[in-house]
Amino acid sequence: IPSQVDRGWRKKYNMNKYRSPLVSRYTSEEMSYNFSDKKKFITWRKLWIFLAKAEKALGLPITDAQIAEMESHAEDIDFAMAAEEERKLRHDVMAHVHTFAHCCPTAAPIIHLGATSCYVGDNTDLIALRDGFNILLPKLARVIDRLANFLEEYADLPTLGFTHFQPAQLTTVGKRACLWLQDLVMDVRNLERARDNLRFRGVKGTTGTQASFLQLFQGDHDKVEELDKMVTEMAGFKKAYLVTGQTYSRKVDIDCMSTLADLGASVYKICTDIHLLANLKEIEEPFEKEQIGSSAMPYKRNPMRAERCCSLARHLITLIADPLQTASVQWLERTLDDSANRRTFLPESFLAADIILSTLQNITEGLVVYPKVIETRIHNDLPFMATENIIMVMNKSKYIIDTKMDYWQIIQAAVKTFLAEEIRPLLEPYKANMDVKVELVL
Repeated sequence: IPSQVDRGWRKKYNMNKYRSPLVSRYTSEEMSYNFSDKKKFITWRKLWIFLAKAEKALGLPITDAQIAEMESHAEDIDFAMAAEEERKLRHDVMAHVHTFAHCCPTAAPIIHLGATSCYVGDNTDLIALRDGFNILLPKLARVIDRLANFLEEYADLPTLGFTHFQPAQLTTVGKRACLWLQDLVMDVRNLERARDNLRFRGVKGTTGTQASFLQLFQGDHDKVEELDKMVTEMAGFKKAYLVTGQTYSRKVDIDCMSTLADLGASVYKICTDIHLLANLKEIEEPFEKEQIGSSAMPYKRNPMRAERCCSLARHLITLIADPLQTASVQWLERTLDDSANRRTFLPESFLAADIILSTLQNITEGLVVYPKVIETRIHNDLPFMATENIIMVMNKSKYIIDTKMDYWQIIQAAVKTFLAEEIRPLLEPYKANMDVKVELVL
């Protein structure tokens, strides 16, 4: 007979059921919770409470006792009952209305009053998107901070540049890292823009006309508009979309997912570069004392972190096709074929981005540089690199080159200017989150 511990472990980790590796292996607790059923359905209940409070404030016959009862049971969710209700009703929102009403009998008549399913569904999604961006942005800022420290340290270390992955002219290790950093700076701005552009769906009714609320308030347009505004502010949004169908426009999903796909492209490029440099033995990601590179080849030092980032970034990039297809086939005021796939691609995009950034922070906190290997490669190609300088001299009218020019000081100064003007000011809003360390479990 299994022990109590065994039974608890088996219940939590049921090996007979598929679980997404994004959750079971990689993602952070905070991002996993952001898209969890618990947060989702607690948010539904909070939205019903917001609606009841606003309706009461605007004159509908709702009592303080009803609202207090709802608030006292906001997190008291009987998931088994909700599942059974959904099995019977084939409607997830009404299943949870009934479940909430069961523990709030006094408030039962006013739960979901005047609302449609998308009042809780879409508004909850928008809250999850906003909160998801707020989880990602400090993580991205930490990656930028660690990378900025790295490029500052190696700003003047000469290294062979590559174009077409063939030896080109000299650059520095720090200057090369500026390429990575600049892309991530663009990503910070894109994620901030996408988050700040999010609005609330608000209180719009079944087809976006607010007809049910106009009926509740006996045609008082001002009260209906005030209701929309009050609920929007209670949910922490400054504005609601002025126009919706039954749902908010699915182009909003495209905007959010495209910024994450864009981030995936940046990380893919960075980690591919690290992968290539690891093969050249110039730069490596952290490699732990007991880490095994290969089961058959013990000398292997595989860049598994960079490879993980590339693998998940590729998945993240491909997910953008789903919201594009979804937005393009939404008929008239809406169709339900946007439902099942959004349950997948919205959380997976944020989960993948979360894992990528945590892993990249781990990489950038422990990058190892091998100056002697870099120096040897420079010397091997130095005769060929000199040809560009010879051509430049031949094209000068006086055939003179300034021997006092110190290229490495110039590059170092340029790197420092980049850090001072572009990077450090960008990180100011995230200073409170900079000391968080990441330890990869797998």
